[in-house]
Amino acid sequence: MNTTPSSPLNSTSTTASVGRALVLGGGGSTGNAWLIGVVAGLFEAGLDVTEADLIIGTSAGSTAAAQITGTSPTQLLADILSAALPQRIAPGGYDGGRARAGQAANHMERTSRIIAAAADVADMRRRMGAAALEMAAASDGSGQTRWRDTVASRLPSQHWPERTVLITAVDAHTGEPVVFDRHSGVDLVDAVAASCASGFAYCIGSSGYIDGGYRTNADNADLAAGYARVLVLSPFGGRSRTPADWGMHLATQVDELRARGSRVETIFPDSSSEHLFGANAMDLSLRPPAARAGYEQGRALAVQLTEFWR
Repeated sequence: MNTTPSSPLNSTSTTASVGRALVLGGGGSTGNAWLIGVVAGLFEAGLDVTEADLIIGTSAGSTAAAQITGTSPTQLLADILSAALPQRIAPGGYDGGRARAGQAANHMERTSRIIAAAADVADMRRRMGAAALEMAAASDGSGQTRWRDTVASRLPSQHWPERTVLITAVDAHTGEPVVFDRHSGVDLVDAVAASCASGFAYCIGSSGYIDGGYRTNADNADLAAGYARVLVLSPFGGRSRTPADWGMHLATQVDELRARGSRVETIFPDSSSEHLFGANAMDLSLRPPAARAGYEQGRALAVQLTEFWR
């Protein structure tokens, strides 16, 4: 995988445009917890980034976007830290952690083969969509209902906020990128469920959708074009599994934003918490340490970010 610079905070200043944008990237269950932790750490240190003029959410970041616009970051963090861990099934083991880790590994293997076989990004999206539709067709449909219920249970409010929130996905039938907002005629729960659909295609009416991370990458920071200040929180540290010559990496998007006049800051998990993501991203037992790691980073970076954000 290619990465953007490994520093937890990278910035460049250029000519200003208009407004502030917060980009919340994908990264599985631990990624969501880390995002909430960072936002809560900033908030409790006096910097409220939830007041952004634009919030962009992808996959786990779409859940975080809906969460931070529905209740306080402090409450969200407390909920993560107080949540019961998955029930133990053997000494030293957790059912949720082991089962999800195995599912995640199988999913990564399948999708890696699709990426390797694709000619370009459009071909990759179509192939991903076709595979997800095939999995949906082979199921009895109960998974869709359970997934919607799961997503709904995670959201403080099931109503779109008044501020501008963009939720990314990909049309499974056509491979075309999709961006949902409050004007799309789609319930917030369905938009988030679609953006997080990393296995089977999630259906809204007659349309099926897959994970927004396949739109460009896990962050989709390009949607912040035209905003003066852009803060990107990337649980995967800007990494991408796609070839560099496809131009989908976060570093490429950040360069383009800066070239168009945006000031951009990126926050990545620090080196001491990198093991919580990637292969471990779906391990529910790692959510509390991921949230705590994000919280400490947020508090540590608040002073440095305040002048930039305000």
